[in-house]
Parts: sequence; structure tokens; C-alpha cells
Amino acid sequence: MNYTPFYQNHLASGGKIVDFGGWALPVNYGSQIKEHEQVRTSVGMFDVSHMVITDVHGVEAKSFLRHLISNDVTKLDKHGHGKALYSALLNQEAGVIDDLIVYLMPFGYRIVSNAATESKDLSWIKQVASNFKVELFARRDLAMLAVQGPLAIQKVSEAHPHVAQQLAELKPFSAVDVNGYFYARTGYTGENGLEIMFPKEDANTLWLTLLDHGVPPCGLGARDTLRLEAGMNLYGHEMDESVTPVSCGMDWVVDLTDETREFIGKRSYQLARISPDNQVQVGLILRGKGILRDGQIIQKDGIDVGVITSGTFSPSLKVSIAMARINKDVTGDVLVAIRDKLEPASIVKLPFVRNGKSNYIAKA
Repeated sequence: MNYTPFYQNHLASGGKIVDFGGWALPVNYGSQIKEHEQVRTSVGMFDVSHMVITDVHGVEAKSFLRHLISNDVTKLDKHGHGKALYSALLNQEAGVIDDLIVYLMPFGYRIVSNAATESKDLSWIKQVASNFKVELFARRDLAMLAVQGPLAIQKVSEAHPHVAQQLAELKPFSAVDVNGYFYARTGYTGENGLEIMFPKEDANTLWLTLLDHGVPPCGLGARDTLRLEAGMNLYGHEMDESVTPVSCGMDWVVDLTDETREFIGKRSYQLARISPDNQVQVGLILRGKGILRDGQIIQKDGIDVGVITSGTFSPSLKVSIAMARINKDVTGDVLVAIRDKLEPASIVKLPFVRNGKSNYIAKA
């Protein structure tokens, strides 16, 4: 198993360690519900050093990324260094290899992608890069910590007062680099916050400093319920190489504005958009008994119309919720197969919760 620079801190803080994609990471520090609620109402920190950071240098870096990913990195030019772009990495059939974030940097670009897909991501990226004048640098010398919640920026500013003014002015999906610390206003919880990349030898110091300023650690369990409430995709659930952006709520990260830009999967994606067999991504609220879980079949009028991709009991809403992929013409109420019974559920818009506010309206 791989160990992040925070591993000893997790043990010292009482973290319950599990194997997550080959990495030893904490699932919780005692109470997953408490950690979830802390992030929704105040602040919490997550070790995300397993994420893959790849820096792209070279005279053809922009051309390379315009071909590699579905979104168009030229959007970043008008905003300057540190601006971030969310995108999909597609195969030739427009299946989602991964989702990722690209930052515009003084040297070129920085890609942050998922650990669970590291091997195939990097293999694909290197294969495409071989046709361009670029160099790729894996940044395993960096650690990464996510501080999330309404008080996140305040707490990081207290811990690092020398960047307080810059953090106060930092806009969503932007970052600032100060003395080797890269503070990005991004996250995976639906709350305000930062993802901080910095030299891994500083991991212990930053962890303890944030603890001293009242930032509690949180594990994978809370991270999953938070992202699900926020309607954020998880690779292997909402998206994989058999699913196009059309069917997993990622249409918005495919940019077709420049008709001359030929990115990987473009033609297949255009065909998928007009296919009559398209499915779409929706939210579900359980009206019956049980818990919604991935893999459960959705029915309407006696016909199978979709499947749940992620489901859980929502700590914020106190009901069971799910993200699902269903036939695009299905609306209203449906039935979900839970333990050999059909339980009623309602289709709702995603997200369920964002910035501490519920988008869910209970039926009378």
C-alpha cells in the first residue's frame, strides 16, 4: 500500500485506515456523521495527497491540452495564472477515462487527476503527449490537503496570515502560489474551501497548525456523503469508459465553441448527443423504506428505466438520496428495487445541498 505524508498524523488522530485504490487513507476518525456536519456548518480537512499532480511544460502545451481534453484551455488565457478548468478526459468513443482539473501556470499547465485511475490516465496522457513538444512531470514531491466548509478560508488565513489578503480575494476555481504553497479555491464537498498543494516535507507542520486553529480531520466516509449531496460524480459510479458526458451530467465540460478544435472523442460525443437512446443523470429522493444504493434498478410503469449510480442516507437532509442514470423521457415518481421490494422515489434536480443550503423540498 502507498502511504501519504500525513499517514502518521492519521494514526495519531485516531483515523480508521482502509485501502483506497492502493493508498492507506482514513475512512473516519470516529464519527462519519459528525465529520460531515462539521464541514457543512464550520470546517474540516481531508488528506487528498493520493491525487495525481502532473505538470505540463513545453511550447506545444496548449495545443496538447486542446486535443487531449473535452474542455478548452484557451478559456484560461483571459484570467491569467492560477485559473482552473474542470474537464473530462475522453477516449475515442467519448467514454470518460477520468475527470480532472487543469490550472494555468507560469511554466505551462498543472493537471490534477484521480488516484484510482492513475495508471491508465498517465498511460493515455503520455501516449497522446508523444505527438506534441511537451514534457510531463509527476509531482509526487507535493502533498495535498483539502480544507472545506464555511469557515475554511478564515481558518487557513489564521494559520497562514501572510496570505490572508490573497485568500480573501481568491475567486472560485482560481489559485494563488505563495512561497511554494499553491492555494486553490476548489473542492469536492459542495462547500467553500481550499485545496492546498505544498512540499510533502511540510505535511506534519501544516496538519498540526490547522489542528491548533480548530480544523478537525475528516475521512473518506464524510467526503463521499458530502460529494453525493453536492451532486458530484465519482469515477466508477457516475462515470467510466462506457459512459459519455451526455449520460453523466458532464455536458457542460465539453466545449464545442471552436468548430476547428479536434479533441479526442469529439465526433463520438456529437453522435451521442443526438442519439435517441440517451440516458441522463438525475437525483432521487426515497419516499419509501430502506436505503438507496448503487446498482439498484429503477422502474416506471413496470419497465426498467435506469439504475442508481451512487446512493446513501443524507446526513443533511435526513432522507435517503441517490444519483441515477435514467431514460431521458422519465420524470416524476419512480419505483426502486430495494431488497426484492419496489419502493417509491421522486426524481429531483441536482444538487441536493450546496453551500450549506438544501435544494430539496419535502412533499406534504
